[in-house]
Amino acid sequence: MVDVLRVPFPVLQSSPSLSFKPRLCPLIPPSRRLHLKSNSLLFPLFCSSPSFFKLPLRCSSSSMPLQLSSLSQDSLLYSRAYWVTKTIIAWNVDVVEGSCYLYASKVAALSVTDNGIQGHDLEIKLEEDRSGLPPNVIEKFPHIRDYRAFKLPPVLDAKNLVKCQLAVAEFNSQGKCRNATGLQLPGVLDELFSYDGPLGAFYSAEAVSLCLWAPTAQAVYAHIYKDPVGGCPLEIIPLEETNGVWSTKGPKSWEGCYYMYEVSVYHPSTLHIEKCYANDPYARGLSADGKRTLFVNLHADDLKPEGWDELEDMKPDILSFSDISIYELHIRDFSANDDTVNADFRGGYMAFTLKDSAGVLHLKKLSKAGITHVHLLPTFQFAAVDDEKENWKYVDSKILEKLPSDSAEQQEKITAIQDDDAYNWGYNPVLWGVPKGSYSSDPNGPCRIVEFRKMIQALTHIGLRVVLDVVYNHLHANGPFDKDSVLDKIVPGYYLRRNTDGFIENSTCVNNTASEHYMVERLIIDDLLSWAINYKVDGFRFDLMGHIMKRTMVKAKDALCSLTKERDGVDGSRIYIYGEGWDFGEVAKNGRGINASQFNLCGTGIGSFNDRIRDAMLGGSPFGPPLQQGFVTGLLLEPNGHDHGTKDVEKAMLASAKDHIQVGLAANLRGFVLTDFEGKERKGSEVLCYGGTPVGYAFCPTETVNYVSAHDNETLFDIISLKTPVGISVEDRCRMNHFATSIIALTQGIPFFHAGDEMLRSKSLDRDSYNSGDWFNRLDFTYNSNNWGVGLPPKQKNENSWPLIQPRLADPSFKPQRSHILAAVENFTDVLCIRYSSPLFRLRTANAIQVRKAIYNFAFTRFSLRFYDIVVELNQGYSFVC
Repeated sequence: MVDVLRVPFPVLQSSPSLSFKPRLCPLIPPSRRLHLKSNSLLFPLFCSSPSFFKLPLRCSSSSMPLQLSSLSQDSLLYSRAYWVTKTIIAWNVDVVEGSCYLYASKVAALSVTDNGIQGHDLEIKLEEDRSGLPPNVIEKFPHIRDYRAFKLPPVLDAKNLVKCQLAVAEFNSQGKCRNATGLQLPGVLDELFSYDGPLGAFYSAEAVSLCLWAPTAQAVYAHIYKDPVGGCPLEIIPLEETNGVWSTKGPKSWEGCYYMYEVSVYHPSTLHIEKCYANDPYARGLSADGKRTLFVNLHADDLKPEGWDELEDMKPDILSFSDISIYELHIRDFSANDDTVNADFRGGYMAFTLKDSAGVLHLKKLSKAGITHVHLLPTFQFAAVDDEKENWKYVDSKILEKLPSDSAEQQEKITAIQDDDAYNWGYNPVLWGVPKGSYSSDPNGPCRIVEFRKMIQALTHIGLRVVLDVVYNHLHANGPFDKDSVLDKIVPGYYLRRNTDGFIENSTCVNNTASEHYMVERLIIDDLLSWAINYKVDGFRFDLMGHIMKRTMVKAKDALCSLTKERDGVDGSRIYIYGEGWDFGEVAKNGRGINASQFNLCGTGIGSFNDRIRDAMLGGSPFGPPLQQGFVTGLLLEPNGHDHGTKDVEKAMLASAKDHIQVGLAANLRGFVLTDFEGKERKGSEVLCYGGTPVGYAFCPTETVNYVSAHDNETLFDIISLKTPVGISVEDRCRMNHFATSIIALTQGIPFFHAGDEMLRSKSLDRDSYNSGDWFNRLDFTYNSNNWGVGLPPKQKNENSWPLIQPRLADPSFKPQRSHILAAVENFTDVLCIRYSSPLFRLRTANAIQVRKAIYNFAFTRFSLRFYDIVVELNQGYSFVC
């Protein structure tokens, strides 16, 4: 039987509508009872002034457990009403002659019956505001613009009320309950608790301070530990709250120790007050697998490699963002299979610090040719890969090498351990602000911090700037119990975007975040600033950027740009940001506010990936028929048997693809004027695709990131091998690969290349290798193999295409030889050298492109290096022919 503590309430005579009775509350340990004010646990929660007693309010002592009645479809498991401001609740109900009430219970004892809500400590009648929701609420929550507005008394102590379980109920004129639901709180939390002060751990000469934003928490404690795992806490410290921020100050000896927060808070997913154990959302260090947060001062000298403070002065010059070209690379791919790297360094940060490994020599070659930035796939603390190397499982590669090139055995062995091996792309964030532990020599203590900095420093020394892939659009876990859940334990229901039923949106894949909420936006911007200042990174690529609000992206750009070398140690004006501006899910068409989609970002200077040129070159889309061909892969001229329609249809498709590529060559500018395949002059925004969507959307060249392949979907060589006729030669496929990378390299705007595009990289036709292990993701910087034909790709994502894939993998003529790979690398670096031979290939403004550059219609010939002729005429007298 659960122990309980009776906490009596004073019986107040000030109002006949008030009736307080004793309640049963969970046992409060004697050591913590001193935090209770007076003998009253609940009354101060709601009463902030004497005028409170005039409210139409009733209190009861019912403690019935939740019982789903006939109202279960609108039960408290749902949160269909929104508390949007201190005095307004929005709810999509039509109250004619009935009434609505707000209910609260600090001990989460609310239950639903046919007679309404039971178990409440507070009941407040709501009055409908016939004028509807105010404009500022509609701007913040456009998806509920048609909801009814219900007024709350302005003297209500809302700051304490949000700590309770809350519900609203609607009654008909006979007093029968017709609807009941929980509340979503982000609106009122933003109005009452938006905060710009310190958060996280802060260090002075004498003390360490902690600050945590948790306005809905009822109590917060910091558990201090000596070790990264195991053992009892050295001490458990209560934090004090001031306006939603909980804080404490401890001794300097905490530095180097670990801590966890214990947060007592109502959680809408369980309908209970939960005791949650969570890392600090502003953690800057962790123990292995994020079991605890490390007290670490990133400004400490012993965490800085020699010369770290002078690194900004060694950064390669970037006169304009138009000079950027990007090489996308996964940290583990870079060295996991490189025998020229010390075994202890393979697959980790330190592999980049070597002077003459095969991978480093290749990066030096690319840097010399013109690549300016290395884009690293997620490097923050993510789930699905154990930080402790001794826990990893392996498959003996020597066994796999003996299997047939089209065998299913390789993928069977790889997928059997795929959740226990060392590999994952990392798009499953746990904590955004800490380097991933599995890439370091020691995941405990500050080792990951030092080694990450050494990696940045080493790349800088070979002439490369570093872009981090950031995933602010979703989190890996939610709820009060998952070990990888953090934010949803601290302020449940706030950080994750919810639908109109109150359940978490999952359109990104899982647990969408809500940057339209003030403190989510603040956390994102603070995190970017930390990476820029503390790790001196040079750019950020935003995963599913369209799920982030435009306002957030613009504020992030401005915040980064404001950094100065004198004050912050970095020049923020040289930090470039770009991302995926796809417009889908609940945010599509500005469904949750103006989002950071391709079209909305025009004029901001923020880059977005240009899928138009990719699809025109390859054919179809990653989600269409796998054999649909495009400009590079043989449409019309090298038919592969796929039914594209009649010859006239194919000609029209090819001509349209040509127009899309022309716009892409001109940085996908919406105002660029070209002569289309019909001989008509059109602007880029007047050339249409995707059911009438304009091809051109950018205002300036650096708002377009042109690419033909990335980590998602098949590699460039693989998609060419899949879409082209089976009978053509491997030499022709290699030429097509070079043709595709050359188009991207010679476009205006920012060219972007997936690691291995220049080496004919293959993943054995795997279309989604995020969890396919080292075997299918291998890179060989010795140029001996491109990894073609290492078995059928994993069944889960590729089985439907196995009938197309198997005969290609079985045919030895598909596999490039070392000579093909060497030629591909040489051709790629040659074209890069052409790009950087003249600023005319890197024009900085839309006007410069329109005035100086005229693109003539492509001459369609058979696929070879003479497949096309592009004549570029420059008003200064320059011309060249590819």
